[in-house]
Amino acid sequence: MAYTRVSDANEITARYMDSILIQERLIDSVVANTTTTILGEKFDSPVLTPAFSHLKNYDGRELTGLEEYSLAAKESNILNFVGMMENDMFQKIIATGAKTVRIVKPYADNAKVRDQFKFAEDSGAFGIGMDIDHIFGMNGYDICVGEEMAAQTQDMLASYISSSKLPFVVKGVLSVADAIKCADAGASAIIVSHHHGRVPYALPPMMILPEIKKALTGRNVQIFVDCGIASGADVYKALALGADAAAVGRSMLPGLEKEGVKGVKNFIKNVNDELRFVMSSTGFSKVSDIDASCLHVM
Repeated sequence: MAYTRVSDANEITARYMDSILIQERLIDSVVANTTTTILGEKFDSPVLTPAFSHLKNYDGRELTGLEEYSLAAKESNILNFVGMMENDMFQKIIATGAKTVRIVKPYADNAKVRDQFKFAEDSGAFGIGMDIDHIFGMNGYDICVGEEMAAQTQDMLASYISSSKLPFVVKGVLSVADAIKCADAGASAIIVSHHHGRVPYALPPMMILPEIKKALTGRNVQIFVDCGIASGADVYKALALGADAAAVGRSMLPGLEKEGVKGVKNFIKNVNDELRFVMSSTGFSKVSDIDASCLHVM
């Protein structure tokens, strides 16, 4: 088959993900346990929800999609993430009981950034963070839902981090340079991501993961990853390449749209069941033990 040149980072990411193969290692293996510790808390799985924004009420149901997948995260005992929203919506997310990290956009209105961080902490958020890969647009700074974004410096990140007692997560890291700056600023975790391909030809997160892992060794910064995570095998590959947890994204939407909380819970269960199966089939009994020794890149 002839190679077709493509600039779509999502397709490039999918091709790279599919090039990573898994070698079985069965003798002396046991049924794996997927429980893991994320930001000091024990969860049943290293699967994370994505930091979605502005999801509607599907099929006329009472709760928004944001509330529904948050309820599913609570009932599945996994860490929940949400994205751009106003404080009243975030209060509804907190009411679900999910342990939730609020990812705030890099608004040009810095007072709004700080207000949303403080509201999250006062409301009982598990953590807070910033979506740095939504700073720029084609005409300069990005405008998202009528809100202008602004550049963020390492000192600004350090200021946000020092102003809160909550774990701080920087979303949208796709280089060793940014990963180190996040660690130097005091971040508790980063999310390695290209935000569904905002930049043409963006590096697949899985490709840069090992370098970031090496650079952050000993820095007490956990590494999460998203983009193209749709199965337990994908999560396994992410963990093997250096991530501590992985977020499913648009792959979660069909279940959410059709069956709400139940659909998301079933999806998460299926992903986690496949992760357990692959772990068991490659000789890793614990999430913390997984390494790249059973991976082969074509």
